[in-house]
Amino acid sequence: MLSLGSLNPNLLDAEYAVRGPIVLRAQQLEEQGKKIVYCNIGNPQALKQPPLSFLRQLLSLIEYPELLRNSEMTRSYPADIVERVRYILDCHPPGTGAYTQSAGIPFIRQAVAEFIVRRDDIPATRERIILTDGASKGAQAVLLALLRSKCDGIMIPVPQYPLYSASIRLYGGEMIGYYLDEENGWQLSEEALTESITSARSRGVNPVAIVVINPGNPTGAVLSPENIRMIIGFARKHGLAIIGDEVYQENIYSTNVRFHSFAKTMHEMGVIDVSLFSLHSVSKGLLGECGHRGGYLEIRNVPEDVLAQFIKLQSISLCANVPGQLATYMMVAPPRQGDESYETYVRERDLVLKSLQGKAEILGKGINSIEGMSLVPPQGAMYAFVRIELPPDPSVDPDRMSAHERLEYDTKRDSEYCMALLEETGICVVPGSGFGQQPGTLHFRTTFLPPQDEIEGLVASLKTFHERYIRERQEA
Repeated sequence: MLSLGSLNPNLLDAEYAVRGPIVLRAQQLEEQGKKIVYCNIGNPQALKQPPLSFLRQLLSLIEYPELLRNSEMTRSYPADIVERVRYILDCHPPGTGAYTQSAGIPFIRQAVAEFIVRRDDIPATRERIILTDGASKGAQAVLLALLRSKCDGIMIPVPQYPLYSASIRLYGGEMIGYYLDEENGWQLSEEALTESITSARSRGVNPVAIVVINPGNPTGAVLSPENIRMIIGFARKHGLAIIGDEVYQENIYSTNVRFHSFAKTMHEMGVIDVSLFSLHSVSKGLLGECGHRGGYLEIRNVPEDVLAQFIKLQSISLCANVPGQLATYMMVAPPRQGDESYETYVRERDLVLKSLQGKAEILGKGINSIEGMSLVPPQGAMYAFVRIELPPDPSVDPDRMSAHERLEYDTKRDSEYCMALLEETGICVVPGSGFGQQPGTLHFRTTFLPPQDEIEGLVASLKTFHERYIRERQEA
């Protein structure tokens, strides 16, 4: 019989805090009848964000094309959706039940390329696009391909999305954390990047790539064009590939910022010697179609023989799931003005964005009104990384701890806080230690996806809980 010792040690070392012990406890409490507000993961439709009609209408006809033979049935669908389904089936007659080309259905890859051209006004080609089972599989493919030995390392932001730390451990590489600047709206600084890469090399680690999440997860920050140019210059100077996680590019709420892609910025700079891997997904943005696991990976500035290896890697899993490929198609080619479904699409799209913007503002103002809590208001994505101040433990002197001891101490404190929050209020958030944080600081990540009335209730519950939690520890 297998034991833990029989398993790959890299798997045992990998941790994914977003679905860690606090979430498991939340599920236990829910089974016991406690109401749980799941703010631990960006899963929009699980938190009552409605799906967009056009995508579900299209998928229903594609999954059962016999409906197209029934004229009474097709009249209940917008005409452009029926026309689009017939076009899809002409391009891909097997429908959803057959494998596709490894890199994905050609006309969908072409649609992705055209989307990039419209978005950025730069050249793009379908030959450089691979359709994936969500952005996560694209990211993991790149990490797997780039990590050649246990001495190779990937630079990842701190805080970061745990997919990256867990996958790097799983593939036997080294994590090279670089701190985001909380005091400067979670932007990147070249000083922090240089300090990080210098430290890694002094330990014998060979940096091969840098991950940048824009808009940020868990911070909600949107990078400025100047920041992106600095990162590209840094990567070029140090011979690094760039992994651009851009899955929240439609989730921009602040009127003072806009999304700038790495591909566009790199094209404007005339940089052709820095390899770029750009990720997008149907799970976030307006669609929130996490369950359909659709996305794409665009690859720039790699030679043809290297590109062929990425397609080979994708072929080992045969292909991405077909409904997810179709969802990706609808993400990059939504209804157009003049289509029968267009007005409904615009109304639903704007409602989703307005709702998220309003909830981000409610959360930001509410958190910053609580003594002992602070938050850099999220400009995008669907998360807030909340900083908490806890009274010191008089029996502990953190200044005398080693770096490892301090990490364990901070992890214990924010984990206990989040577990107590769950037990008392039913609010499920993720400790900041699961994403990484500056030593001596404590955070938790929450989404602002629940309905607005629940967000308002969440802020009120946080205030009551935090004040009581602090008071009890000061009196102890």
